[in-house]
Amino acid sequence: MEEGTGKKRPFLFVLKTTIGQEIPTAGLIMTRARKLGLPISAVLVPPGLRGYVFIEAVGETQAEGRTVAEKVKMGIKPSNEILREPLPFSEIETFLTPKSPVAGMEAGDVVEIIAGPFKGERARISKVDVEREEVTVELLEATVPIPLTLSAGWVKIAQKKAE
Repeated sequence: MEEGTGKKRPFLFVLKTTIGQEIPTAGLIMTRARKLGLPISAVLVPPGLRGYVFIEAVGETQAEGRTVAEKVKMGIKPSNEILREPLPFSEIETFLTPKSPVAGMEAGDVVEIIAGPFKGERARISKVDVEREEVTVELLEATVPIPLTLSAGWVKIAQKKAE
């Protein structure tokens, strides 16, 4: 039997799960890891990537890390299978860097207001303030156009402006 170097390192495994059950699955994984004392250092549910949970398992070898990941997912209903090879950490860097709420928004886009007193209304963006993360919009249904300045987190793009 091969002896390990004694140096443990993290391996990043991808767990396929039921779409819409990523966050509950991650919670169950962390609870189970703590209960069983398994060396799971992190569980990541990336926004915008449905049906997958990333598990950072620690081990001396890749096989040992995989065994830890397999143990922690056993008995958790929404989880399916762990993908064959661990991912390099460079593959998930895009999920770890925060994205500005104004990213992708520009003047002329039609948005739906999702928070605040105008929730549910549709509006057209007239100005985007990247530094303050705000957008100035005009309600589409208003008789007289009144500019409203809202946090970019309060709106979501409903339709991109026509080119």
